[in-house]
Amino acid sequence: MKKYKYITICFAVVALLGLSSCKKQLDVKNPNSPTIEQAQDEPGIISLSTAAVYINGFNGNNPTIISGQNWLGDSYFSLGIGFHELLADNISAEASNQNINVVNLPDYVILDNGSQITNTSPSKTVIRISNARDKKPANMFYYEWAYMYSLNNACNQVLALVDNIKFTGDAATKKNTIKAWAYWWKGFAYSKIGSIYYAGIIDNTVGIGNTSTLVSTYVTSAAMITEANRNFDEASAALNGITSTSDYNTVLGKLLPSFVQTGKGGILTTDMWVRNINTMKARNLLANKRVSAMTTTDWNSVLTLANAGITSTDLVFTGRTTGINGFFSAGGGSVAAMSTGLPKSTTFKISERLIQEYKTGDKRLATNFSTNQYINQVGGFTFSTRWQLLDANGVDKGGVAVLSDRTPGNYELFIAGSYEENELMKAEALINTGNISAGLVSINNVRTYQGAGLAALTGTLSLADAKEELRRERRVALVFRGVAFYDARRWGVIDDITKGGGRTNAVVLGADGVLSTHATINYDFLDYWDVPADEFVINPPAAGSAPIKNPN
Repeated sequence: MKKYKYITICFAVVALLGLSSCKKQLDVKNPNSPTIEQAQDEPGIISLSTAAVYINGFNGNNPTIISGQNWLGDSYFSLGIGFHELLADNISAEASNQNINVVNLPDYVILDNGSQITNTSPSKTVIRISNARDKKPANMFYYEWAYMYSLNNACNQVLALVDNIKFTGDAATKKNTIKAWAYWWKGFAYSKIGSIYYAGIIDNTVGIGNTSTLVSTYVTSAAMITEANRNFDEASAALNGITSTSDYNTVLGKLLPSFVQTGKGGILTTDMWVRNINTMKARNLLANKRVSAMTTTDWNSVLTLANAGITSTDLVFTGRTTGINGFFSAGGGSVAAMSTGLPKSTTFKISERLIQEYKTGDKRLATNFSTNQYINQVGGFTFSTRWQLLDANGVDKGGVAVLSDRTPGNYELFIAGSYEENELMKAEALINTGNISAGLVSINNVRTYQGAGLAALTGTLSLADAKEELRRERRVALVFRGVAFYDARRWGVIDDITKGGGRTNAVVLGADGVLSTHATINYDFLDYWDVPADEFVINPPAAGSAPIKNPN
């Protein structure tokens, strides 16, 4: 990456903390702290490490702050994850900001009456036209790249400083805790880049002003995933080097903002953290290989990692909203928040294709959604809906998983892996290696965990039926967690229908209010995104680089 990138990122560490108003919760001593110079002692490096993640990674690249762009939402979790949920057809939108009303408009739909409605401006064409430096506000490719490289480079800075810091107590344990933190989040960032872009840059250097090292060699998405897993392994090694539980808990308790240390979030034990790493490594394998290309060896690798992954009692990495001093807001910081309420007034609308995945009697449907028809053809011909997402508003739902709560402090956002995701990866691997009955048990476990209230899957289902149960459960149990697009891609749903893609028997509410229940949708979306122009124009690929544009 070029010098200009480093200047931007280092400035973000220094200055955006003041703009975030996170002084109390994120342990920032004053509006301009911590600068690199101030991160020379134990409190300073901890403060810098926290800001590297929650400000640089998840909030600091908010274009409203940086350049006044007409931004929807206020964090990575609003629009960054929003693009994933749009492309997975979990939500739709009619607003034109950031092209959210066109990026997931299918090539065509065939309704139950046989009529075909065609998109005259295919998604692939529109999003590539917008991949230009002067079209940054509309460029879907820009946002995730900016957030994740900001996170990665800020963590590089932490790793460059930590060995020279003087710590009290067990210095080795405290250093290893901070190293595990930085490597974990670098692994997370590289996983995100490798799982969505056709190419990326492996950059483990530190750049400050004119001392920046130029990294202009682009590598394949597969190489990015390899680097992600290497960083996860570095995090595991650092955790294995921890000998003082009390000093570890002290440091991690400061790295994690106090308001996320509740519910399923909190101070993970080192063993819990390693299991979180294994879940992410399982995701990296599963998300980046087509199901049709998975081998028995691949499925066994997923199963091995998932068996060593997150359990139902483990803590995980979560986010929480707060009234003040948070890193995403209760009203606009997540896909869930931006989908909650009357469809006519929400940014995102609930897709009919999401709702049709719920099985009859599923308490998660009755708890989280109600009917409220909205004809929405401004954005596209498949975007109308009969449904709205409900605000739990702090009310106990009797153990049923809640998808949205806009009361500050109540909404729990899963940043990385979760028990449900891990258990469903286990289920999928078991089903695809011939152990269907054990795979169904894992699906039952997730439904019980989320309070679905469905009868347990029993008996011998066919392979096709077991896969369908798995597919529907992943759509329902993991909604808004940023993995649905990976699923649509690896299952081939987003491919052109002539290549085996698309969806049949889809529910579509027409512009005339007529409901089709056996519609055919041809999505034909881009599977991996091109490198954004804001990178390759300023930082042209060096000789030997991998292609930076998807040929599809």
